[in-house]
Amino acid sequence: MDDPVRRPLILTARNLVKEFRGFRAVDGVDLDVADGDVHALVGPNGAGKTTLFHLLTGFHKPSDGRIRLGDRDLTGLGPEQVARAGIARSFQITSLFAQLTPREHLELALQSATALGWRFWRSDRALARFSGRAMELLDEVGLAGHADVPAGALAYGRKRALELALALALEPRVLLLDEPTAGMGVEDVDRTVALIGRIRQGRTVVMVEHNMNVVGALADRVTVLQSGTVLVEGAYAEVRNDPRVISAYLGDVDAAH
Repeated sequence: MDDPVRRPLILTARNLVKEFRGFRAVDGVDLDVADGDVHALVGPNGAGKTTLFHLLTGFHKPSDGRIRLGDRDLTGLGPEQVARAGIARSFQITSLFAQLTPREHLELALQSATALGWRFWRSDRALARFSGRAMELLDEVGLAGHADVPAGALAYGRKRALELALALALEPRVLLLDEPTAGMGVEDVDRTVALIGRIRQGRTVVMVEHNMNVVGALADRVTVLQSGTVLVEGAYAEVRNDPRVISAYLGDVDAAH
């Protein structure tokens, strides 16, 4: 894999801090994500991964520090502004309408990125112009054969794939995945790893992930957090055997292998 230092950085954070009533959940974090990388954020429970993820996507405003996407300062922007700037967040289990089909979800998402915006009185004629691109995205995530099934009837893994397609519809510069394999059985995990491996081509991905086997299969770079700070950063092969990482995971077998 390429050395990320030799390639341009696309997402950076400097001295990022988030306090909640005096408690520092994120405490002076620096983060460098190289263009085209899969960059994993890992760490034991309470390490600050989710809070850092919320900061990067605008769901929390930092108490201190800066966040930049390329040459644009995103510090303090809200989720919608961050998304429009080029960071899309996927795999949030709140975003699907049970009665709408995957095709309809994608048509609406594609429409929302145009001057039409979100129009829930949409007409079939207005959405028809987005049908071709919707099917391309569904094919990319393996859902073309389920394009017209109500989302509520999809299996769990396919719902997560649909959420990924919705994020890709925004044509993001950086795609953030929040626990993409959480709650999945082995078969769905393997399918999701293969899916992320396909869609990462030509894209930058940042993911929070507990399953270190998934991290090992996908990540170019790994940042390990502990108590709100960066414990160690490097390639997966280096990080997994670092005594500090093994200690942080309290001997967790998955962390050491």
